[in-house]
Amino acid sequence: MSHDIRESLIEGAKGGGQHPPPLLPERRFFNALQLRLFRYTAVVFCVVALTALVAIMVWAFGWVLTVFYNLLLSLAIAGVLALVLHPVVEFLERRFHFPRLLATSLVLVFVIGGVGGLLVLLVPTLVSQLVELMTVLPESLARWEEHFSFYFPEVHSYISSSMKSSGEEVPKPALAETGGTIVSYFGLLAAISFVPLFLFFMLLSGDLIRGQLSELLSIFHKPARQKILYFMELFVEYVTAFFQGQLIIAVSMGALYAIGFTAVGLQFGVLLGLILGLLNIVPFLGSLIGIMVVLPMAYLQPEGGIELLALTGLVFAAVQLAESWLLTPKIMANRSGLHPALVVISLFFWGTALGGIIGMVLAVPLTAFFVAIWSEIKSSLKHSLSTREDGL
Repeated sequence: MSHDIRESLIEGAKGGGQHPPPLLPERRFFNALQLRLFRYTAVVFCVVALTALVAIMVWAFGWVLTVFYNLLLSLAIAGVLALVLHPVVEFLERRFHFPRLLATSLVLVFVIGGVGGLLVLLVPTLVSQLVELMTVLPESLARWEEHFSFYFPEVHSYISSSMKSSGEEVPKPALAETGGTIVSYFGLLAAISFVPLFLFFMLLSGDLIRGQLSELLSIFHKPARQKILYFMELFVEYVTAFFQGQLIIAVSMGALYAIGFTAVGLQFGVLLGLILGLLNIVPFLGSLIGIMVVLPMAYLQPEGGIELLALTGLVFAAVQLAESWLLTPKIMANRSGLHPALVVISLFFWGTALGGIIGMVLAVPLTAFFVAIWSEIKSSLKHSLSTREDGL
């Protein structure tokens, strides 16, 4: 009706030779404030939906990780070893013109032989020290409790009263729980036994995996496909560089710890040194456990005391200085580019998100990868904004 009235007014004005009156303002259902509120509501809804989707994905990933933990652990170990050993296979192919199968077989035989030789040399010492440790462990724990109760009587009495109030009798483990624990250990050993097989096929595949991945991504546009391949190659580069350097650093620190602890007269020096060195694959983990465990052992062992404690502390300091000033700068060359505080935060975050040791081992390369992605996105945004400003 309003449109007909407007048209009749315009026709009347034209017939009278006068200028048409201004058009009536169109009626809007929502004003500017209401439209802005609608936009804000839509943005908040999208953020909530995206957060819920991420939470569901994290929960699903955690469930898959819990159910298939042994399989994923063996695949992760084989994948890390494949990334570390892949340049060796390529070197044999390029330098000596070996076929892929022969080069892979030689590398795998060398790795298995080297690990087996180290086990043959170290296992007798490690087993004897492990048996001795398990023998003296109850006596050592009792000595630790005696020292703790002597120097901190209030804290000891509070802990004792709390344990007594929680229950006098400690329930014995059920037979089903014991059987489940044994089955889980057998499953872990079976998964580790499949690592050489997975490693062989990963090394044998070589660059075929990348070609197959590029074929799978052919459904995307070429720029998107190139961007995805670039980020995947960046992740592989970070993981390879980190583990190649960190394994060398861990083995070197383990050898230095073992030699130093044995030289100062610490009990179980070889066992403790190698364990702490291998734990340093996760940054700071071996050092923290060593400070919390090895230093009290040095003080409380039968022939120990302040002197052995000081000598063990000097071994720690010397190995840490060698790692900080010699091993890490020469081997790693700060490839991750992460601040030490960010490394610690990433260890806790990924250790919780990925269920323990796998997350802690992959924490640094994953964090460095996401930092690199953020830097790439930020540089792309800056470039697009500067291009738009130049166009305006």
